[in-house]
Amino acid sequence: MKFLFLSSYAHLVLDPKSDRVSGGAELQIALLARELAKRGHEAVIVGGDIGQPDGQIFDGVRTRNGGKFHTGGMLEMLGALPRVTQILREEKPDFAFVLGWTAWLFLLWLLKFPIGYRLGFICGLDTEVNGEFRRAWPLRGALFEFGMRHGDVRFAMTKLQERLFRENGMNCGLYRNLILPRSKPRTAEKTVDLLWVARCQPIKRPHLFLDLVEQFPERKCQMICPREDVELWESVKARADTLPNLEFIERVPYHEIQTRYDAAKCFVNTSTYEGWPNSFIQSGLGAAAILSLSVQPDTLFTDYALGFFANHDFSAMVQWLRGNPPLEAMGNEAERFVRELHDNEKETTAFLGGLTK
Repeated sequence: MKFLFLSSYAHLVLDPKSDRVSGGAELQIALLARELAKRGHEAVIVGGDIGQPDGQIFDGVRTRNGGKFHTGGMLEMLGALPRVTQILREEKPDFAFVLGWTAWLFLLWLLKFPIGYRLGFICGLDTEVNGEFRRAWPLRGALFEFGMRHGDVRFAMTKLQERLFRENGMNCGLYRNLILPRSKPRTAEKTVDLLWVARCQPIKRPHLFLDLVEQFPERKCQMICPREDVELWESVKARADTLPNLEFIERVPYHEIQTRYDAAKCFVNTSTYEGWPNSFIQSGLGAAAILSLSVQPDTLFTDYALGFFANHDFSAMVQWLRGNPPLEAMGNEAERFVRELHDNEKETTAFLGGLTK
């Protein structure tokens, strides 16, 4: 079979020379495309235009330059439509997939009739299925939701998302996040007490981590915060520079990021919502405990003693840390959850099996 994925920066994950970073959705697309190529399927990633050549091949995955569809602007999206359409006609995929909300899902639904592929959607956030995204962005949300409902294949990545799909009258398959393989064994000492890693977006709430850092001046903290929302990033950077116990890093390439989790005793998540965060998996690979303010994927914190879910209560996070929890033992539990729940071969098989649902 031939799979085509429309994803802004997923091709950069596969490019060993790239030092740019992006988010978990792009990482998952890159890993899935690579696993499919290993099994003899054809995999193509259509990425946003950042000046890269068209037609490069990384790990058996062909990358195409899809123009500036990735900017989020309607004019750029429409401007890239002829180029994306031409690529679809040239590639003739059996399936065209996107991961996460985008109005492109509606356009891909329109194009599937003259070109002749099946349309697939992979859920990234619970809000994509429970209607919150549509309510927040009425026009783009309506286009996205139409494409999601009328697509041929849907996938959840958590049990909660699977239930939400079914409650809203949509069938779906289920597979869990894939793992970015290590480039080298974990040997780092645990030299960082608290680690925060996320793109600078309002839903990630980076200032809450700075609030936490201020509460523990005796602890060594590290914040990796790639610039996205420029105004928010500048406010975070200015405040971070005043905290002597915090090392602020704008970005770390994909092939180096795991070493940061390896060196951390505890990873902190302050997001408003997420699906199943890649950062939790990378924390587990690095044997780092997990402290989460509002994100609890399925029953993860109940099933594994890997950290603490604060149930939206910042003061509870502070109290938990002040109690000096057994972070090393919790880090070992985090390592166990990844070993038991995330296996690239098994999850790729689950993905392929879900194509008929």
